[in-house]
Amino acid sequence: MEEQEVKSTLDIKDIMQILSHRYPFLMVDRITEYDDNHAVGYKNVSINEPFFQGHFPGDPIMPGVLILESMGQVASVMVAARLGKENTGKIAFLAGIDKTRFRKPVRPGDRLVTRAELLKLRGFSGKAKVSGYVDDELVAEGEFLFIVGDTLNKEN
Repeated sequence: MEEQEVKSTLDIKDIMQILSHRYPFLMVDRITEYDDNHAVGYKNVSINEPFFQGHFPGDPIMPGVLILESMGQVASVMVAARLGKENTGKIAFLAGIDKTRFRKPVRPGDRLVTRAELLKLRGFSGKAKVSGYVDDELVAEGEFLFIVGDTLNKEN
């Protein structure tokens, strides 16, 4: 089996060329490594995030659905790498979530690091395993089912 070349990091400008998400829903700040079968990226969680105003005042915790969104965006970058330049303009859309668990809360000041691994890809549907960490401690994990389709905004 041929070993995959791990590509260099992607900064926010590169990520915005791949993902259609924008503030306040762009939930990945940097990809630190990626190839056709895996990606590692992170979201710096700031007290300035708009959701902390109501979740929860006096005890801010990142909502679980947004932890999953951040992890899904890292996985989507991995899928884009797998699809290659000939499929520019396509993005992985979430189709389902299996085996998901939240282990610890994510709070302001944390760096949510996601590790995504491609489990299968057949045509334009697949499955990825995602794990989220804060300070090397597992905070969330699951398996995401996805389908690949055209982005809604062609002007990244």
